[in-house]
Amino acid sequence: MATGLAAGLGAGAFWGTTFVAPLVLPEFGTVDLTVGRFLACGLLSLALLLWAALRGDARWPTAPQAWAALGLSLLGYTGYYLLLVLAIQAAGAALPVLIIGTIPLWVMLLGKPQRLRWRALLPGLLLTAAGIALMVRASAHGGEAGAGSDLWRGVSFALLATASWTAYGLLNARWLARHPEVNSTLWANWLGVAAGLGALGIAAVAGSAPAGLIAQPRFGLFVAVCLVTGIGAAWVASVLWNMASRRLSPSLAGQLIVSETVFGLLYTFAWNGQWPAAAQWLACALFVLGILASIRAHR
Repeated sequence: MATGLAAGLGAGAFWGTTFVAPLVLPEFGTVDLTVGRFLACGLLSLALLLWAALRGDARWPTAPQAWAALGLSLLGYTGYYLLLVLAIQAAGAALPVLIIGTIPLWVMLLGKPQRLRWRALLPGLLLTAAGIALMVRASAHGGEAGAGSDLWRGVSFALLATASWTAYGLLNARWLARHPEVNSTLWANWLGVAAGLGALGIAAVAGSAPAGLIAQPRFGLFVAVCLVTGIGAAWVASVLWNMASRRLSPSLAGQLIVSETVFGLLYTFAWNGQWPAAAQWLACALFVLGILASIRAHR
């Protein structure tokens, strides 16, 4: 359990960086950020698979495994991140982060082990829900959200992203449980290649022009951000999350996703040069207490 908890929190720390990327590079479009991130992830994954092949230690997916990787990469990688970036660009970072922050509740509710009583999970659920409610209230009073149609468009995209990743979290855990012969790193590589293919598909549909990107004054920073979010927040975080999913029940692993919200908010505040309000600090404390209560319930 200790290894699973550490891996899940590490994944949350890497995932939190994705909330800052659209703020660092506001001049780059949604498609550019999504394609750049997952091309970096896909190229790294492919390089690792080819390196294993050169050593005579390659494992390639069967057709059903490849289709599973493509489908799950759409839910948890390219599709999810595209929706998230659309939400952030429409409504700012704070409100989408909070909506995404409800994912632990949904995964916890839908992935509860049969042996575990609802009464045992209730403290963790209530603490997490209270933290989200307090953060929403603080953000609303702080004027961090957008207004008008942009706000509601952003909320809609954030809700779709929440549904997408919730489905990914549950289905990915189920797939890993049914395939113990596929280790966490190998599965991350297969997902990464699938995400890279998905990124190419998005670029083709959107008609993205590489020449236009290269001509941008901050193209070097764009490449650096894509490497950080593609390698760290996609590949490394995927390996860590797979480790957590193998060692923890979906309900406990789902509770750890709230760490993504905490890290995402801290990174956002640091980038904007803001100091969190007392209510926001209290909300983060409630998130942490919710995680601790959930761990206790699963022991």
